[in-house]
Amino acid sequence: MKKHEIKDVIKDSIAWELGIAPGDFLLSVNGDEIEDIFDYQFLCQDAYLTIGVEDKNGQVKTFEIEKEEDEDTGLVFSEGLMDEYHSCCNKCIFCFIDQMPKGMRDTLYFKDDDLRLSFLQGNYVTLTNMSDHDVERIIKYRLEPINISFQTTNPELRCKMLTNRFAGDALKKADRFYEASITMNGQIVLCKGVNDGAELERSLSDLYKYVPVLESLSVVPVGLSKYRDGLYPLEPFTKEDAIEVIATIEKWQNKAYEEHGIHFVHASDEWYITAGKKLPEEDSYDGYLQIENGVGMIRSMLTEYEIYSELLEEAYNAKINPIKGLFNKNALQEEYGVKDIKRVKELIDKGGSVMSVSGLIAASYMQEMADDFMKKFPNFNIKVVPIRNEFFGENITVTGLLTGQDIINQIKEIEHPDVLLLPENLLKADTDILLDDITVSDIESALHLKCRIVKSNGMSFIESILGETVYV
Repeated sequence: MKKHEIKDVIKDSIAWELGIAPGDFLLSVNGDEIEDIFDYQFLCQDAYLTIGVEDKNGQVKTFEIEKEEDEDTGLVFSEGLMDEYHSCCNKCIFCFIDQMPKGMRDTLYFKDDDLRLSFLQGNYVTLTNMSDHDVERIIKYRLEPINISFQTTNPELRCKMLTNRFAGDALKKADRFYEASITMNGQIVLCKGVNDGAELERSLSDLYKYVPVLESLSVVPVGLSKYRDGLYPLEPFTKEDAIEVIATIEKWQNKAYEEHGIHFVHASDEWYITAGKKLPEEDSYDGYLQIENGVGMIRSMLTEYEIYSELLEEAYNAKINPIKGLFNKNALQEEYGVKDIKRVKELIDKGGSVMSVSGLIAASYMQEMADDFMKKFPNFNIKVVPIRNEFFGENITVTGLLTGQDIINQIKEIEHPDVLLLPENLLKADTDILLDDITVSDIESALHLKCRIVKSNGMSFIESILGETVYV
């Protein structure tokens, strides 16, 4: 029987009151063996439970529990998934992990292809690592949306691209999800001369039959680092290529919107920038379903910046008639969205000088926001520095793949203020560590300045310039 080690028990929870302790093992729920976190969460929704536990001494105990439906039992497990992560069994011709240099931290070389991470974290899966049992569990537990890396719907080409002879047949699992109305999101990593052109047209035509159960599909260009020795020969896309890709996508968007009221397929921001075309307006992104794939990320930031900068300007210019030094803060908060207008005025009058780093692809848009902010509030000086990716190579232009060493080397060459803004997507989750293991503190020490972390939204950009949280 599979045993799951209990790492912690939440104080005053059901498990705490029953005397279950860290170091014990969960054996079963309602007599059923637990495969992973989804079995556990599904079975624990019931109001009446019987759980089997083995304590540290090997004694097996059975506990009967009566609780509110969906009430947490209070158990925290050593493995977040209650199982090992499932690694990828493919060798994709475009895989970025294969294009990384040696000597980086071990976790950066792990290739996951785990359906559970698709549901929990939004990761994309190829379906090649998914058994019929897995498909049945997804349908049974309604684990949706499921995010799928399609790449192509041509079975033979998919086998070639994933270097897996079962990759073509794996596409049939998407049929089962469609038939069960399991919401899907899709992704196509486009490789020049491989799955673009007529093959992209074929893929969009084939996948269109899943709409609206397939609620979105992103098309992103392959990322090519300088570490490609011995790998499949791939080339970067040109401006002309990008224009053609966008034309194909927009044709299918128009069809989908007319027939289903959604745009279905979306080009990542890189395509528009490479093509020299204006970014689509906000309503083209269907609620930014693919923003983590770089689809609409810049448009979302620009739109939010515009809203919050206008609120800030209105708050700054607001006429306050204090009575004995007091005013109705609640009314002002509701009208302008800021916590304290008096403090906002102080910060803007004080002004400041800051610098922000950005990948090459987004730098002009970041500077556009900075220029607008300086026009509204002339006491500020804001400079956006595009960082060349020397570490991975000039073809990598996204901000999220910048390294600490590139930032340090390029910022130290120019005159800089005392404050540097660093985008949050540079950092490993819940840490201050960049891809090359350089920390935010290392950057501060090397450049003799203070860093502020900026989230990927317009409001955070403004607050980082001001140096305080000002919005409600």
